[in-house]
Amino acid sequence: MNAFLLPALAGLLTGAGLIIAIGPQNIFVLQQGVRRVHVAPVVAVCAISDVVLITAGVAGLGALVSAHPSVVTAAKYLGGAYVIVLGLMAARRCLRSREAIVDNAGEVTTASRWVAIGTALALTWLNPHVYLDTVLTMGAIANSHGNGKWAFAIGACCASLIWFSLLGGGGRRMAPIFAKPVAWRILDAVVAVVMIGMGAVLVGSA
Repeated sequence: MNAFLLPALAGLLTGAGLIIAIGPQNIFVLQQGVRRVHVAPVVAVCAISDVVLITAGVAGLGALVSAHPSVVTAAKYLGGAYVIVLGLMAARRCLRSREAIVDNAGEVTTASRWVAIGTALALTWLNPHVYLDTVLTMGAIANSHGNGKWAFAIGACCASLIWFSLLGGGGRRMAPIFAKPVAWRILDAVVAVVMIGMGAVLVGSA
């Protein structure tokens, strides 16, 4: 039993350590939770994507990615540019008038589910840290557990499922706070700083 539980616990803790960080993906999930818009599909996309990436890393995709660094470089350029654009959009929303902010909150609630899903996919798969952390690092640590590598993978996948569910649900509970336009302004300001900063770092590191 310990042969399964110990690697699974290690995977759970390692997965939590790598996933729980302020980044574009987590910010977006939190935003959707706060707005109470398409929370379930966005959480599902992020969690399922992590499960696929973790499984791929444990199965050996990490070695393939490390052998082709141009893939990570391309992801840095594309992902960095995309995140910067999202950050600029958030900055624009932050600088709008009080009435415009209220109107924007209403417009967001009618946004297409497919737009939300597409954004979640882009923020996940165009993020080079996904390949460095989830695929390479997680894959290497999992394989160090020998026969327990798949137990480790299960633990890491559970960490992702739990985290994104809590993030989306936590956003829903914060929704009453955002009945005030100033709260939206603060949230968009934080989003703008995080997204533009991380996007610049990604492009610069490429």
